[in-house]
Amino acid sequence: MNQLIDGRHNNLIKIVTGIRRSGKTFLLFNLFSKYLHDEGIDDNHIIKIALDDRKNVKLCNPDSILEYFDSKFIDDKMYYVLIDEIQMLDDFVGVLNSLLHRHNVDTYVTGSNSKFLSKDVATEFRGRGDEIHIYPLSFAEYFNAVGGDMYECWSEYCTYGGLPQLLILKGDKKKEEFLLGIQKTVYLKDLVERCIIKNQDEFQELLNVIASCIGSPCNPNKLANTFKSVKNITIDSKTISKYLSYMEDAFLIEKSMRYDIKGKKYIGTLSKYYFQDIGLRNAATGFRQIEESHIMENIIYNELRSRGFRVDVGLVEAWQQDNDKRQRRQLEVDFVAEQGSLRYYIQSVLMMPDNEKKEQEIASLKKINDAFKRIIIVKSNMKPYYDDNGFLIMGLFEFLLKPEIMDNL
Repeated sequence: MNQLIDGRHNNLIKIVTGIRRSGKTFLLFNLFSKYLHDEGIDDNHIIKIALDDRKNVKLCNPDSILEYFDSKFIDDKMYYVLIDEIQMLDDFVGVLNSLLHRHNVDTYVTGSNSKFLSKDVATEFRGRGDEIHIYPLSFAEYFNAVGGDMYECWSEYCTYGGLPQLLILKGDKKKEEFLLGIQKTVYLKDLVERCIIKNQDEFQELLNVIASCIGSPCNPNKLANTFKSVKNITIDSKTISKYLSYMEDAFLIEKSMRYDIKGKKYIGTLSKYYFQDIGLRNAATGFRQIEESHIMENIIYNELRSRGFRVDVGLVEAWQQDNDKRQRRQLEVDFVAEQGSLRYYIQSVLMMPDNEKKEQEIASLKKINDAFKRIIIVKSNMKPYYDDNGFLIMGLFEFLLKPEIMDNL
């Protein structure tokens, strides 16, 4: 909402993207429309068109919709045009460009991510589009809606994720059926049709493998070897790379690259993949692999991304004593989160029961020489504190429920 409000009258097309069923239409047609009403905008200056509605089928023709707009624009006051499912409009690029030429029109659109992807936006509207990405409900938003016991809410969120429609479904069976249904019939069907994927079984199997190894470093070559050795399936690395890009374009997964902290450069060998919605990740595994440590890491990643951070996987090279030998090793920092001049080094830890475990978790943080804040997030409801190393240790729920906490401590 804040991004939509800040984008008013910026002479760009506001393009709302996001994973399917994340609430793009509700955001635009309900929440933002109400905001405009509350700001005193007349109803006849807010033009809402849902192109997936059968009664608007004629407006899918570019000339027809432009004629429709001409009939609505009757004065010089600002008009707000809100279009849902813009990809159903023939030559939507030409239509949106025509709207850009009008000094008193502010345009907002949503699109189905299987046909109207972020890369399409960047290509078609370079310099003329303002992309606003919507994520599924964060844990704080989910907890605010559901209420009750925080730990029970966490268990539900870890299993079913944050797609808004889950809030009106009752019982585990209904929620699982919903997630399995949209994962198979919406995402896979859309991607297979749009990307002309001939071997659907391979694609489905790759999605299952990625879902099984969230938080684990991998690349197309490594995945190809896994298929060959474990699944006895031969898929070349180029095909895997192509399939992964399809999943990223549909906002199912995000790629987090490895970053050499000391060398200040990206290492292009291995990356990590995280799911934008943990419920869809669990649906891909048939709800059989609910490992809390990996899921917690994925949720922290999503939280950082939804707060506007760029998030990489950090690496630090260090010498370590291994029996009688001194060896050079790469130590990992779960997340390097950056936003403007801010940078945080973050470790996700399910449990830290003793000093030995703590030393293991902070070994990489100790090797970083700059002055940016180092944070360890532990699954607990503990009060935040600084340890003797100057590292900020905080509970998971403090982090998730208080977005400002990293800056204020």
